[in-house]
Amino acid sequence: MNTVDSFAALNDLIRAVAERTGENPKLSRMFRSMLENTLSTTVRRHPDGTTYVITGDIPAMWLRDSAAQIRPFLVPARQDERLAELIEGLVRRQAAFMVLDPYANAFNDAPSGNGHQNDRTRMTPWLWERKYEIDSLCYPLQLAYLLWKNTGRTSQFDAAFRSAAKIVLDTWKVEQHHETLSPYTFERFDCPPSDTLPREGKGAEVAFTGMTWSGFRPSDDACRYGYLIPANMFAAVVLEYLAEISREVWTDETLAEEALALAGEIRSGIEKHGVVDHPEFGRIYAYETDGMGNHLLMDDANVPSLLSIPYLGYAKADDPVYRNTRRFVLSSANPYYYEGSAASGIGSPHTPDRYIWHIALAMQGLTSEDPDEKRRLLALMADTDDGTEMMHEGFLAENPSRYTRSWFSWANMMFCELAMDCCGIRVQSR
Repeated sequence: MNTVDSFAALNDLIRAVAERTGENPKLSRMFRSMLENTLSTTVRRHPDGTTYVITGDIPAMWLRDSAAQIRPFLVPARQDERLAELIEGLVRRQAAFMVLDPYANAFNDAPSGNGHQNDRTRMTPWLWERKYEIDSLCYPLQLAYLLWKNTGRTSQFDAAFRSAAKIVLDTWKVEQHHETLSPYTFERFDCPPSDTLPREGKGAEVAFTGMTWSGFRPSDDACRYGYLIPANMFAAVVLEYLAEISREVWTDETLAEEALALAGEIRSGIEKHGVVDHPEFGRIYAYETDGMGNHLLMDDANVPSLLSIPYLGYAKADDPVYRNTRRFVLSSANPYYYEGSAASGIGSPHTPDRYIWHIALAMQGLTSEDPDEKRRLLALMADTDDGTEMMHEGFLAENPSRYTRSWFSWANMMFCELAMDCCGIRVQSR
């Protein structure tokens, strides 16, 4: 079993954070215990060298969650070859899953048939769930790129990864024309509307915009409109990563140009169809659109989100449209921003009304330009743990002892990433 004590560089990181948060020993204690929890309970190495990462209290691997869960470990991986190998093993497992089915979001460790096998879609025993989400394909490409930038390692960019990257490109091109070309449908029966897609699983009607379609959000809730703006932003960024990999690692100019062309089409679609003039906040990004004049103005706690735009690398924190958008999403104009006696922050339609997400509090801190706000939000996260010294999914704005998910590794790692950020320790992103 992996433990933090097994990795000298990880212990160095823990000591560095402890020294810089010394005035609040609970922060450093939580930082260590959360890293230990993720490493020892969610990460499984396999004899073939791949790494399987469960999300926490659900025994399946989400492509999104697994990448986010491992992200803080990129920093000590600069000095520790075994940590770098563990992360590369996850990249390899993710690539194999994307080749297996680019429309699936969560996978079993073996073809066990666990999960939502009764959904009306092309399920196989390998799949836990087949909700198509753009971010499920973004996160593995991002993780592979960040592993390169933080460690110099390029062995993850093998033939299997290249095949997966090409499948991602092809899938996003198909989903630019969802109405006419897409083979994907999804229906789940006897469930809330957020768990299934209308029009016999096709989703709400969309027009061509240059963006790529998504059936579901990173919350695993169905999109109301088919073009999820923050997910398209993430796609544009990782396509630019792919172009850099193609040129510098594979010396493949053709693939680089293909990736950049698609990134350009998506960016153009976002700026043309995804920006609205708000009467109070000015020009802001919508959360979703259908390309036919309908826009959904909100933000969700899950990442990619509008709040996370600088974190994703789509625009700088001082970008005027982002600043307007940030003011919108951190206000009562956002239907999922809650203010309570215990905390204020962004929640999600995925959880009960007035439940604030620890992930969103971490993202608010990570995208802030104010060091005091970062430290305040880190302390707030620690203060709303209900004494568990672990992060949760959502908690009631008036009462943190009422929460969902006692064990949620993605949220734990977002706490760790914000703690590192407050100490000036950051994952290198370029």
